[in-house]
Amino acid sequence: MRSELRIAALLSLAGWFACASIAAQQPAPYRLTLHDAIQKALQANLNVLVAGTKVDEAEGTRQRRLAAALLPRVNAQAYANVQNRNLRAFGISSPGIPDVVGPFSNYDFRVYAQQNVVDLQSRRALKASELAVDAGKMDERDARDLIVRAVAALYLNAQSAWARAESAQARVTDSTALNKLAKDKHDAGTATGVDVLRAQVQLANDKQALLIAVNQHKQALLALARNLGMSPATPLELAEPLDYRPLNQPKMETLAPAALLERADYLSLSSQRAGLMEQQSANHARALPKLSINGNFGEIGRSIGGMKSTGMIQGQIDFTLFDRDRNGEAQELASRLRRIDDQIADMHRGIDEELREALLNLDSAAEQVAVARDGQDLARRELQMAQDRFEQGTANNVEVITAQDELARAEENYIVAVVSHVDAKFALARAMGDTEKNIVEFMGNH
Repeated sequence: MRSELRIAALLSLAGWFACASIAAQQPAPYRLTLHDAIQKALQANLNVLVAGTKVDEAEGTRQRRLAAALLPRVNAQAYANVQNRNLRAFGISSPGIPDVVGPFSNYDFRVYAQQNVVDLQSRRALKASELAVDAGKMDERDARDLIVRAVAALYLNAQSAWARAESAQARVTDSTALNKLAKDKHDAGTATGVDVLRAQVQLANDKQALLIAVNQHKQALLALARNLGMSPATPLELAEPLDYRPLNQPKMETLAPAALLERADYLSLSSQRAGLMEQQSANHARALPKLSINGNFGEIGRSIGGMKSTGMIQGQIDFTLFDRDRNGEAQELASRLRRIDDQIADMHRGIDEELREALLNLDSAAEQVAVARDGQDLARRELQMAQDRFEQGTANNVEVITAQDELARAEENYIVAVVSHVDAKFALARAMGDTEKNIVEFMGNH
């Protein structure tokens, strides 16, 4: 018997050391703030990276058009050859002169240069490419704003999951105390077996709800880590719990004009429209004359020692006499301009709608939070009174369990209201433009 006890003790001690060793090897969880989450997402998100490459591509197009419109083109050429010529083939025939002359050598080393002086089409095309770069930058900003909004929603989802897990843990604690009280009263003969059984059922239900809530919180952290470019195996811990912070709402009269100056998607359409107008001007300029200067300078001769300097400079004017393609291009540009005008008008209405909807949701959510807080206070008072009545023996624990359910419903209502309020802040930040700055300001994070 003693040997069996020793073996059991040794096994228990070994198990304890093994658990302690595993716990020591596990890394500490990474405490993640909302600001950290946003920064990590902006560094890792594919849409942001793709938008950045499009800006670089547009900049490359601008540089090409700059070279074509304003910068000179210079190239060098050198050759040496040995040749003979058939004079008869060129119509030269005379007695005493052979039909084929040569071989003779020829050397030429020369630099050629060309510069456009007046080329309105290329200049307008250059301006259009510069506006395309601006539009690309706005598209990149808009991609960042969308990612900030999405990551903030994922962080909020993890916050709400953790709040529900904490609420479920509190219910398990209350149910455990109620179960103990029911057993104690049953042992004292002041409660029935039904009271004990009812308390056990309530405890089991609350434990089940806790397991579900904890699992949902872990899943929310996995989704958050995936969208931040982090390994799903990285242990995360939210540094900022779900919290209600009232917001002094700005007036709609000031919000709408400011949003049109900040919304990157709206500014991108405006830059695209300006670029189309420059392309229309370039299309009109195709019928105008172009003036350029070109020339060359170098050394030429029959031998290296006998080379002489020669050169040329000339002005050139080009006229387009017939260009049917210009009409087709003009029709394309006019159609694209009408389309983008419709898009701008629709986005103007959409921004106005988003702002108004966010303000309505903020008002409603703030009122819901106030009502939910009152509901929580009343539910806690009801639970306390029911517990006192059961403890004093003036009622069974049906009232206590009913009050626990009412408190759970009140806590869920509060969580839903706070989540709605925070999400409305995020929506307002997105609708106003410069989403990251506004979210940090609205949430009070630095």
